[in-house]
Parts: sequence; C-alpha cells; structure tokens
Amino acid sequence: MILKGNWASLIMWLFHALIPCLLTDGVAALPAPQNLSVHSTNMKHLLTWSPVVLPKETVYYSVEYQGEYESLYTSDIWIPSKWCLCTEGPECDVTDDITATVPYSLRVRAILGSQTSAWSILEQPFNRNSTILTPPMIEVSQDGFHLVIELEDLGPQFQFLVAYWRREPDTKEHAKIVRRGGIPVHLETMEPGAPYCVKAQALVNAIGRNSAFSQTKCVEVQGEALPLVLALFAFIGFMLILVVVPLSVWKMGRLLQYSCCPMVVLPDTLKITNSPQKLISCRREEVDPCAMAMLSWAWILQPW
Repeated sequence: MILKGNWASLIMWLFHALIPCLLTDGVAALPAPQNLSVHSTNMKHLLTWSPVVLPKETVYYSVEYQGEYESLYTSDIWIPSKWCLCTEGPECDVTDDITATVPYSLRVRAILGSQTSAWSILEQPFNRNSTILTPPMIEVSQDGFHLVIELEDLGPQFQFLVAYWRREPDTKEHAKIVRRGGIPVHLETMEPGAPYCVKAQALVNAIGRNSAFSQTKCVEVQGEALPLVLALFAFIGFMLILVVVPLSVWKMGRLLQYSCCPMVVLPDTLKITNSPQKLISCRREEVDPCAMAMLSWAWILQPW
C-alpha cells in the first residue's frame, strides 16, 4: 500500500511539473481564435473572431493578410495589418489594408506573453465589392429661397446622386452629382408656396456599385415671404432709378455738347490784338503806295 501511494505521489508530481512546460512549449499550448468573419458596410471592413478566454489572463491578437499578388506569386508571405499587430479586442479594422478590388486572405492568432497560438485563416477570401451599401442620411433645409441639402460623410471613396423636384403633377425630376458629404450644397432657388422634395443615393466608383435611394424629404417656403422681398427689391430699384437716371441724362448732355458744339481755342498767332478799324487803316496805308507804283509803271510802258 505504501508503494502504491508513493507511485501515485510520483505521478502527481510529474503531472504538475510537466503542465507548466506544456503551457510554455510554443504554439500548441495556446488555443487559436475561431469563427473568423468579415463584416463590411459602406466600405468599412471589420474582421471579427471568437475570443480566446483564459482565466485571469489578457490575451492579445495579431492579424495578417494576403492580397491577390501575394497569394498567387508569394504564397508564403503574409503582411501584418497596420492597426492590429497586438490588439486586445476580438476584432480588427482592415479597411486601410484592403485597397484593391481583389480577393484577400486574412488570418489571426492569439498571443499570451511569449506564447503564440496557431494561425486561424478566414474560410473564404474577402473581396471589398461585397460590401453592403446603405442609403445615405440626408438633411434638407431652406436658406431664404435656396433649397439646401447636407449628406452624410461616408468617406473619400463616395459620391452621391441627388434627385430633387417640385412636388406638383407632371413635374420634371432634376439630378445633381455631389462629390463629397458633410457640407451644405445649394440645389435650386425655390418658389414660395410649393414644396420641394429631395432624395439621394451613394455611389462608389471603385467597385462600380451604388446604394438604394434614401427616404424622400420635403421642405416648403412660406408664401407670405414673397411680397416683402418684392417690396424690398422695388424700393432698391426705385432708389437706383432716382440716382442713375439724372446722372445718365447729365452725362449724355455733356457728351452731346462736346460732340456737336465743341469749344475751339485759337492759337496765339491767330488772335487779333488790335481793333478792327485800326487794322483796316493799316492795310490801306500798306496797299495804296503799291497800287500807285504799279500804275506809274503801267503809264510809262504804254506805247505811243
């Protein structure tokens, strides 16, 4: 009986002595994460898995991926995820890692101190063209008589097709492409008394897909605002007429005066400084001697 008890004690001692060695003996001691899946909405890709639970221990995880080129030509090369080299939660945002519309393989392993688990690989490669696109949230408002829309900012890869119309029978629907969300955009100048309606859908050129249209939202300008605005414009126009018309008439009169009746200024050499009578008498005194001389010569040269 004593021998059997010694053997039992020896076995128990070996068991307890070998357990720590097994736990620190690399990969097999730490369970690998399970149930890998990717949840992708509006081009945001989140890899999730079931956590590895160890009592009183904090387990960390590491994520790596392979694109199409690595899978086909360098299958033994895996690239560490930018944000999940040693993450605590059982999820990893791989949006920045998946930059092309090709299949991506993803894998994750658990880390506890110097121990690491085996890699768990996503069962089916993920392609971002399978992302779920939801209709964008929109806010429709009025700024005076302007119809304004503000769209949810879904990121730089998104554009939006906005449809708007005046809610009346047989009214044509207009469309406008909005390049980015998060900023107010003017769509149209509204007429008072009639509601205007707007809806929008998200476009992603990188994957060639679009979401469904959002719910339609309408807004209306009150009809009483028009007379006040018209009165204001009429007053401003009347004041402009009072100022502009007399100024224009005066300016046209000056132009006509200078065009039809220009003021001529004689040079100093042509100005008459003496009186007309004196000038006439001087001219007579200068002309008479000459005339007499010519008459004398004419009488001398007459033939006899």
